[in-house]
Amino acid sequence: MKVTEHFEKAKGKTLFSFEIIPPLKGQSIQSIFNAIDPLMEFKPPFIDVTYHREEYVFKKLPNGLLDRQTTRKRPGTVGICAAIINRYQVDAVPHIICGGFTREETENALIDLSFLGIKNVLALRGDSIKTEPGFVPEPGGHSYAVDLIKQIVSMNQGVYLHEDLQNSSASNFCVGVAAYPEKHFESPNLSQDIAYLKQKIDAGGEYIVTQMFFNNKKFFNFVEKCRAAGINVPIIPGIKPIANREHLTLLPRLFHIDIPEELTEAVLSCKDDKDVRQVGIEWAISQSKELIDYGIPCLHYYTMGRSVGTRKIAEALF
Repeated sequence: MKVTEHFEKAKGKTLFSFEIIPPLKGQSIQSIFNAIDPLMEFKPPFIDVTYHREEYVFKKLPNGLLDRQTTRKRPGTVGICAAIINRYQVDAVPHIICGGFTREETENALIDLSFLGIKNVLALRGDSIKTEPGFVPEPGGHSYAVDLIKQIVSMNQGVYLHEDLQNSSASNFCVGVAAYPEKHFESPNLSQDIAYLKQKIDAGGEYIVTQMFFNNKKFFNFVEKCRAAGINVPIIPGIKPIANREHLTLLPRLFHIDIPEELTEAVLSCKDDKDVRQVGIEWAISQSKELIDYGIPCLHYYTMGRSVGTRKIAEALF
């Protein structure tokens, strides 16, 4: 079932969903099942599976040439989606990114997903890798998420890259897109960022999942601005509980978000990370309750491969 169909079926009830990260290369899929199993009693209609670009460095060889060596990779997004559908009978939403893919490779990945009966994708530009000063598209790939969305929509219309295809079958993907209540760090301001978001919706995006945030007022302001700009698709807030004191500096640095003073002070007053986790859970529960009262269609949790905190939040809400 498509994500948007789940919203329609819920008839205004707030749904529960979450995101998982594929294990590093060489690790077992059991770690994924261990993270999902404790959350299934809350009946998530869909589970997101991220995709991460291969990270690499260039090392100089004795002959003076450079050798590209992979330093970090999380393969398996397509396989994990298939395993989730088979094991749990829920919909899986794979992330499709621009970075690291040519248009041809993107098309092949989408064909594989379509063969598996997957009806949803989250279309993202993706982040730059650590060895690049900024995002660099793959030669022959997309520079922006809006162009990736257009390719997916074209496949939904039966149009593939090779015009000589005869009797081609149309795919049937529901396309989700990402958004940033505190704006994307590369945008000059929130209004311009929403203008870029509107382009993605006009291109075929059918629902929005936001970056994590800790201040609901910023989310409410973001939604109001989206509606004023003519963006009328469902907007799903992304939530992550703070789990340790280092998150106070790590999360703002990685995700370009603010952490409210009240939450910061509560974390700094904790004796240890056990206390920090409890503060993070309580904040996320309070944040989630207010969002439910606001009437959001779904609460989407970033588990980072760990389900304990998310489970405690879900126990209080669902």
